[in-house]
Amino acid sequence: MSYISLFFVALMAATILPISSEALLIYYLHDEKSAILLLIAAGVGNTLGSIINYYIGKKGSEYLIRKEKISTIRLQKSENIFKRYGGYALLLSWLPIIGDPLTLVAGLLHYDIKKFIIFVAISKFGRYVLIIFFL
Repeated sequence: MSYISLFFVALMAATILPISSEALLIYYLHDEKSAILLLIAAGVGNTLGSIINYYIGKKGSEYLIRKEKISTIRLQKSENIFKRYGGYALLLSWLPIIGDPLTLVAGLLHYDIKKFIIFVAISKFGRYVLIIFFL
């Protein structure tokens, strides 16, 4: 059950919801759960959450701005970063504050979904690997 919980918390944390999957991961690590299974649950959940952001950006960014769910300033900063660095900017998708808007911008700009998944998965799994390694 803990792996499923972490999966869903990580999925929600990758959207615009202010949830921390890292705290739950650390809790389960101290509870002596399998680090590999925790990595898979958190990484897959967080990557899928970013894919949801991508599709929201692709299909509904105007709605989010109109309803003030995301600020135009945050979106513009993320768009500038994305235009400057391209897909490599998605390696920053794990970061708080700018990571979620970057994934929205990728959808808004209709960035190649295959490349998107590769960059985001590297970013998301990499963060969890570092957390697991340093604990």
